[in-house]
Amino acid sequence: MAGKQTREHQRIEMKRIENEDRRLITFSKRRSGIYKIASELVTLCRAEVGVVVLSPSGNPFSFAHPSIDTVANQFLNRNPPSIDGSYALVESNRQARINELNQQYDELINQIKVEEARNKVLKQLTEGKGNDAWWEAPIEELNLEELNQMKVRMEDLRRSLWMSINQRTRGKASKSIQGQSSD
Repeated sequence: MAGKQTREHQRIEMKRIENEDRRLITFSKRRSGIYKIASELVTLCRAEVGVVVLSPSGNPFSFAHPSIDTVANQFLNRNPPSIDGSYALVESNRQARINELNQQYDELINQIKVEEARNKVLKQLTEGKGNDAWWEAPIEELNLEELNQMKVRMEDLRRSLWMSINQRTRGKASKSIQGQSSD
């Protein structure tokens, strides 16, 4: 039971499938897989692909991009590849779009660098050396998120001050109570 593998992980001996129904099913599945791979080649690599397969019963099946005639003629060197007007237009639009996206990407990278530098300066201003005088940061230059962070820090400071005051006043009160009882 422990050594049992599923069918998809077993190694299949490469020999002719004798059962005709199984052979047709296998042909159909493998043909779909080949078409999927050919389609991926077209999409990913802009390759011109032509696949012709004859079924066990003799029926022809084909997959081609841009067309089976174009691929076959190029394969047989009858017609050298020619770029027609529509292909050139599509290619120029694609290249223009790529250039536009690259420019947007560069602009975003520059914006990120500027914001990182700004963040560094603001951290230096707000944190200072050892968090001294962070409350003196120029509020006009802070954005909403930074203002909210400053608000949280101020609330923490307020809580800390109240706790310290309460502890000290309790300490004085307990000392004065102890002093009164010993008199």
